[in-house]
Amino acid sequence: MNSNSRREFLADIGRGMLIGSVGSSLALDLGLSPAFADDDSKKLTFGNMEPLVAALQETPLNKLQTMLVKKLNSGTDLQTLISAAALANTRSFGGQDYTGFHTFMALAPAYQMAQQLPTELKPLPVLKVLYRNTSRIQETGHHKNEVLHPVKATTLPKGSAGGPLLQAATRSADYDKAEGIFAAQAQGPIGEAFNHLQFAIQDELNVHRVVLSWRAWAMLDMVGQEHAHSLLRQSVRFCVKAEQGIVNSKRQPSKIRTVLPMLLDQYRLLSKPIGKRKADDAWVESLAQTIYHGSSEQAADAAAAALAEGFDPEAIGEAISLASNALVLHDQGRTKARPDKPIGSVHGDSVGVHASDSANAWRNIARVSNKRNMLASLIVGAYHTATGRYKSKLNAVSYPLDEQIEQITSKNPATLIQEVEAAIRDKDQFRAAAVVHRYGELGHSARPVFDLLLRYATSEDGALHAEKYYSTVNEEFRNTRAAFRWRQLVGLARVTASEYGKPSPGYAEACGLLNVNS
Repeated sequence: MNSNSRREFLADIGRGMLIGSVGSSLALDLGLSPAFADDDSKKLTFGNMEPLVAALQETPLNKLQTMLVKKLNSGTDLQTLISAAALANTRSFGGQDYTGFHTFMALAPAYQMAQQLPTELKPLPVLKVLYRNTSRIQETGHHKNEVLHPVKATTLPKGSAGGPLLQAATRSADYDKAEGIFAAQAQGPIGEAFNHLQFAIQDELNVHRVVLSWRAWAMLDMVGQEHAHSLLRQSVRFCVKAEQGIVNSKRQPSKIRTVLPMLLDQYRLLSKPIGKRKADDAWVESLAQTIYHGSSEQAADAAAAALAEGFDPEAIGEAISLASNALVLHDQGRTKARPDKPIGSVHGDSVGVHASDSANAWRNIARVSNKRNMLASLIVGAYHTATGRYKSKLNAVSYPLDEQIEQITSKNPATLIQEVEAAIRDKDQFRAAAVVHRYGELGHSARPVFDLLLRYATSEDGALHAEKYYSTVNEEFRNTRAAFRWRQLVGLARVTASEYGKPSPGYAEACGLLNVNS
């Protein structure tokens, strides 16, 4: 049936009735989707991606993995599946659902994890997150009640400054106003729209606020620039919802709203060139300790002063990353049990994991933004990281302790890898951390450790954070100097041992369909 005759056919019997009768999976194979853009002007659609996007929203969960494996076997690649899932998530939730936006933020990391696995195992992290994605969409009813719809662009005032204009709109807690302004901004270069968006992102300190913004931007290389507005507007809606929470709870906004402009002005950063001054190990360690031990204001001031002194922004970002990693290594663990997070655990939304993911996002945004937002991201990133000291009970010295490291006597790399795995399976955080510390101290290759921890980042639920945190550590390890980089892997080993024991829903089924061992 050609395109024209198919459209006539659907006009006669009704597209919804057809898809309802054949089911989402068959509709996908036929090249059908729930609605064309010209069928329903109130529905946001995604062109050629629409059939797969719809199938990821509507396919019954007990048939989803079978459908996905069938698509893989017929030639659909993992990037296409991830892209469709991102659009399905975006349209369904619009950045408004806690589990929903966590799942969106896990999509690109899952794809990155797949690239590090043997061929037969590559689909596993992707299938795992896609299962979570569809499960949440259907659990909340958002496959029938989508959040994102087409939005009309506002006519912008001539000569208006884009970032402050969007910032004022989000502060007004008005969805229509903020979305209309951003829709207009997104009609121009998308990089400029992303820079405008950062003014709103920098207004409050919330890990999801900054990571969602970064992950949406990072997703563009896979999904395509034509969907940039849909992906980025999630962050606009997140900011408006947060502002509504401030208004409704009658609390004061974050002090960063006054601290950031004050420091930019005090150090005259906008009028100075970006520095290239190299930093030695001692300088980076000192700044990291200032950020870790100081108040939020002191941390922000230290970052601003370093920028004013002409230090390379990468060195400042490295110090922020090390300070966030210190929160992982000093954390005494939860003092109250929570669902799937027992006393002593440090995975999921722990202060260290959150701080590490947010620091990674601030660093990446700084790398792709204009000068003003590069400066602001590092200042706010330092401020944000320092707030972690007030959110958890921290040990005076870093784990693993000296006596824990002294118990590791083997020097053989294969034996040490076996010991790490045994510690993970025993949920012994401190032994896992101690073995990896010793392994790195001996100068062994990091790849076998990453390979081991990748397996568990793939299999375990991780309370919504396994994929993101693995991706964060993988990236920060590469971007941290040799003197400090093993701290990142020690932290990942600890978190992996903490999260072990709760396999991710859908993982075992995916293993069975792929005929691989779980």
